Amino acid sequence: MAGRIRESDIAQVRERSQIDEVVGEYVQLRRAGGGALKGLCPFHDEKTPSFNVRSTHGTFHCFGCGEGGDVIAFVMKIDHLTFVESVERLAERVGLQLTYEGGGTSVQRDRGTRSRLVDAHKAAQEFYAEQLRTPEALKAREFLTERGFDEASATTFGCGFAPAGWDRLTKYLLGRGFEVAELIKGGLVKEGRQGPIDQFHRRLLWPIKDIGGDVVGFGARRIFDDDQIQAKYLNTRETPIYKKTQVLFGLDTAKREIAKRHQVVVVEGYTDVMAMHAAGVPTAVASCGTAFGIEHIKVLRRLLMDDASFRGEVIFTFDGDEAGQKAARRAFDDGDQEFTAQTFIAVAPDGMDPCDLRQAKGDVAVKDLVARRRPLFTFAIHAELAEFDLDTAEGRVEALRRTVPLVARIKDHSLRDDYARQLSGWVGWDDPQTVVRRVRETAGIAPARRTRAVNPNQGALPVEAEGPPRPNPADPELLAQREVLKVALQEPALAGPVYDSMPLSAFTHPAYIAVHTAVLEAGGTASGLTGAELLEVVGKNCAPTVRRLVSELGVEPMPLPRKNASVERHASAYLNALQKEQVGRQIAEIKSRLQRLSPLEHAEEFRELWGDLVAMEEWHKALGAQAQGGLG
Repeated sequence: MAGRIRESDIAQVRERSQIDEVVGEYVQLRRAGGGALKGLCPFHDEKTPSFNVRSTHGTFHCFGCGEGGDVIAFVMKIDHLTFVESVERLAERVGLQLTYEGGGTSVQRDRGTRSRLVDAHKAAQEFYAEQLRTPEALKAREFLTERGFDEASATTFGCGFAPAGWDRLTKYLLGRGFEVAELIKGGLVKEGRQGPIDQFHRRLLWPIKDIGGDVVGFGARRIFDDDQIQAKYLNTRETPIYKKTQVLFGLDTAKREIAKRHQVVVVEGYTDVMAMHAAGVPTAVASCGTAFGIEHIKVLRRLLMDDASFRGEVIFTFDGDEAGQKAARRAFDDGDQEFTAQTFIAVAPDGMDPCDLRQAKGDVAVKDLVARRRPLFTFAIHAELAEFDLDTAEGRVEALRRTVPLVARIKDHSLRDDYARQLSGWVGWDDPQTVVRRVRETAGIAPARRTRAVNPNQGALPVEAEGPPRPNPADPELLAQREVLKVALQEPALAGPVYDSMPLSAFTHPAYIAVHTAVLEAGGTASGLTGAELLEVVGKNCAPTVRRLVSELGVEPMPLPRKNASVERHASAYLNALQKEQVGRQIAEIKSRLQRLSPLEHAEEFRELWGDLVAMEEWHKALGAQAQGGLG
C-alpha cells in the first residue's frame, strides 16, 4: 500500500472544497446573518435549525449536538469514511490528483472498506449498463420502451441488465482487482454450491444511490416468464453501505429540485420515479424494498428545511387500487406527522400508477395528478367515512365514533380543531362544538367540567345555570385566553389598545367569548373604569354563569413565574401568546385554502396565498419568541 497523502495536497483539498456546497448535498442551508448559513443538523434529529456553516472559515458546528469541524470532518462523519477516504473523495470532486509520500499518485485502499465497496458497486453498475446494450437484454430494453422510456431516460437513471450465467459479474469484478470476500460483503456476490456466484441473473436493474450519489445497491425486476424466482422485484440485501430504511431511489437526482421547490413526491416504484421525472415532476423519489418510514423522513426533512417556521410539501402518490389506498392510510398511521410540512395524497384514477397514467394520458395527466393532491388527513378521514351511510342517523353516529379518534391523532392543535369542525360538516352533524369537544377529549385534553367548578373558592356555585358552561381553569389550551381576560379586568391599563383591538375570534370558549364581549361593550380598557366598578359594569348584562366568571377572573391571582416577576411582562407575554394562537388559526385557514387550490389552474391566487402564508409564519414565530421571552 502507498504511503500517506502529502500534507500540501490535504491543505489544497480543504482550500478548494467549498464547505457550503459539500454540506448542501445533504442539508438545505439558508442565510442566518453574519456570513453564516443554517440548516437542520444531519447528525441528530431536531425541529429547529441549529446546524451552522461558515463558508469563509470552511467550518461547520451544530449547537444542538456539538458536532463540528472542517469539510473533511463533515464527509468523514456523514458518510462514515476514514480520513484518507474522505480526502480522496473531496479530491476527486475538485479534480485534484493526490500524491502519496512513499511514492505514486494512486493508492490501494484497504480491502473491505466503504470506499472499496462503493468502487465495486460503481464497476458493477458500469458492467450492467454495458450489458443492457447486448442482444441478450432485448426484453429488458423492450420493457423500458413499452413504458415510454427512451435511451436517455435509461441512461439518466443508470439502468442495466444482469446477464445469464452464474458468475459473469463475479469474474468481471475479480478481473478489476476486487476480492470475493468484499464482493460478498457488499451484496454483489453470494456463495453458491460450487463457489461464488452473481447475486442477480437475467433481470432489469436500477442502481440505488445514496444522497451523495454513490451506488450502494441495486433493484432488480423480473422480466422473463421462466425466471425461477417469482418475486417481481429483488433488492440488494442489507450491507455496510446499503441500509434500505435510509436510501431513496432517485434522491441523488431529485435533491436539488426538492430543496429548490420545497416539495417532494413519494411514489412506490422505480418506473414511477422515472415517469414522474420524464413528465416534468423532478422531485419524485421512492423507497427501496421497504415501506416509507421514519429514517426516510429524517433525510427529507433536512432537504426541505422542515422546521417550526417553514412549510414544505410532502406528496405521497399511490396506486389507485385498494392496495394503494391502504398504503395511503398507513402513511397516516406510520409517522407522517413527523413532518412539520404540509402532507398530501395523490391517488391516480382507474387503478393506475404514475407510470401507467403517463402511458395512457401523457405527461400533463401526471403533472395534474400532483397538482390535484389532497391533504392526507382529508383523504384518510374521507376513506373512513365512505364506509358509512351518512343519510341515516345511525350511520352518522357510527361514522363519528370511527373518525373522532382519527382526528384526535392529529398532533398540530390548530389543525386538529379545524379538522374537527370540518368533520362535523362532512358527517352532517349540526353542532361543530360538540365534535371539537369530543376530539379534544379523545386527544387527552381535559374537558370543561359541567358538574361542579374545580376552584375551591367557587365550589358551591352550580354550573348548569343559565349561560355557557364554566371553562376548566386548568385547560392548557385556554390558558392564554384566561390570563388575558384577567389582565383586562384587573390591570386594564396594561392590556391597553392591544386587547381592545382583539376580535371575538381570538377566544374559542363560549364563556370567554362572552366575557370579552362584555368588556368591549363596557368601553374596553379605554373606558377609564377599574376595580370593583369595572367588574360591576362588565358583569351587569351577562348571563349568571358569565357574571360569576367575571367575578372569578377579577380576583384570581396571576401565575407569575418568579417572586419578583413583573406584572407588565406577564401581561405583555400573554397578549402576545393569544395573538400567536389567533395567527395560528389564520395560518390554518390559509393552508386550508391552499389545499383546495390547484397551483396550475389558480397560479396567481396560489402565489398570493403562499406569500401571505410565509409572512404570517414569520409573524407567528416572532409573537412566539416575544411571548416566551416574557414568560421566561
